Amino acid sequence: MKHWIEAARLRTLPLSVSGILVGSFYALAKPTDTVLTPTQVFSWRIFILLLLTTIGLQVLSNFANDYGDGVKGTDNSDRIGPKRAIQSGVISPKSMKLAIFITALVTFIFSVLLIYFAFEFKYFYYSIFFLLLGIVAIASAIRYTVGKKAYGYKGFGDLFVFVFFGLVSTYGSYFMFSKYLDWTLLLPAIAIGFLSVGVLNLNNMRDEESDRKAGKNTIVVKIGGAKAKQYHYFLLITAMVLLFIFGIIQDFALDQYLYLIVFLPLISHIMRVKRNQNPADLDPELKRLAISTFLVSLLLSLCLIYFISDVIV
Repeated sequence: MKHWIEAARLRTLPLSVSGILVGSFYALAKPTDTVLTPTQVFSWRIFILLLLTTIGLQVLSNFANDYGDGVKGTDNSDRIGPKRAIQSGVISPKSMKLAIFITALVTFIFSVLLIYFAFEFKYFYYSIFFLLLGIVAIASAIRYTVGKKAYGYKGFGDLFVFVFFGLVSTYGSYFMFSKYLDWTLLLPAIAIGFLSVGVLNLNNMRDEESDRKAGKNTIVVKIGGAKAKQYHYFLLITAMVLLFIFGIIQDFALDQYLYLIVFLPLISHIMRVKRNQNPADLDPELKRLAISTFLVSLLLSLCLIYFISDVIV
């Protein structure tokens, strides 16, 4: 059990639910109809199923990543980060393959339940769209490193993270509550997507040399470490600017800008990355950036709903 928990990489889960928090609590704070109270828009049942589906996708991605890189030999002695399950031999490829199948099945069941409770039989086309989106998400989580045409080996991992951990996670979760397109939510959706891509980019900067030897052509391998740093600054600085603009558009009161306090560790992180000369020293920054992304999302969510007195049961 210990090895399976390690393979699931629970430390990645807070990052994966960041967009769910913002999208869900935005729905709680912003009912789409003035006649409706927030309790008639938001549903704890949908919220919990959103979390379960997202966590399932993250664990599935972690298992698939362990399997794909393990059988390809990408996870080897050259890798700087912690050893993976297949790499260290504590879990066999066959067992991991079975775990991927079971996790994919459970995640699909969660997604079907989520779609049913969100749309029931009133919004047939929405249900079909999100069902297809869920299938694509599950397939994408597996195909990141698994198979001969794994897109993570061709530099498309950043796009996957941005779309699913940013746009779909944040904007999609809000739409499941409201059935409404609020374009201002794109600002935090893009910001969370950029911060999530930043975590992946940091991981790829750390593993640049081992990935290059293994033929894993991430964006970092393609553009080189120096330009990858510039890319990293762009992701994080743009995310902070978008989150600040979002607060202005929402006409936040002064105390609702509490989430900006997380900008301090983000700026400190950027400075450490700028000074870094040894890829191995980037490993602790992965945890710091992931936690910072979760905290800014959590604080923003709380700032959105701080004025709501009724607790939804």
